[in-house]
Amino acid sequence: MIAIIDYDAGNMRSVEKALARLGQQPVITRDPETILQADKVVLPGVGSFGAAMEDLERYGLVPVIRQTVASGTPFLGICLGLQLLFESSEESPGVKGLGICKGHILRIPGGPGLKIPHIGWNSLKLSNNGRLFAGISQEEYVYFVHSYYLKAEDPSIVTASAEYGVTIHASVEQDNVFACQFHPEKSGRVGLRILANFAALEGRKG
Repeated sequence: MIAIIDYDAGNMRSVEKALARLGQQPVITRDPETILQADKVVLPGVGSFGAAMEDLERYGLVPVIRQTVASGTPFLGICLGLQLLFESSEESPGVKGLGICKGHILRIPGGPGLKIPHIGWNSLKLSNNGRLFAGISQEEYVYFVHSYYLKAEDPSIVTASAEYGVTIHASVEQDNVFACQFHPEKSGRVGLRILANFAALEGRKG
């Protein structure tokens, strides 16, 4: 069973529908026991970094997420869900992220011809043999909606990057933790393959 964490941060239904198309039976939940018993867990999200961290705290989900990650369960952050896994964001000064991965979320700098937020399709440069990208070619296009981007501290965890006036660390993999700044659930054939690769991962409970 794949648990999709519900913390009032949007795009849960689109993730649920995409996983269902792959033959999975996802459950949208904020129940700690359901999340901890799941085979895999997804943290989706759109919106503000600070408000999202506040909601995760309010629902008591921060320790649940930490325990899930520590147990070895495959864990996937999407969009804001990626950002929350890191230490901080320029969007919400003084607010600490989950800090599960090292790095910071920065505002995309404006520039000639660059609209902020960054909305639309961008190609990916794959690196470090990310398991989410098995069977996916270089320069495939995926769909982004964001104004802030990840700069990971450790380049070895970066499995895909994109260019939009700056190099965006678009996907990361750290042990059983995976995350995408883009929306695989809105990225057509390529996005479904990414989600299928995640669904096929074997976890480690312990």
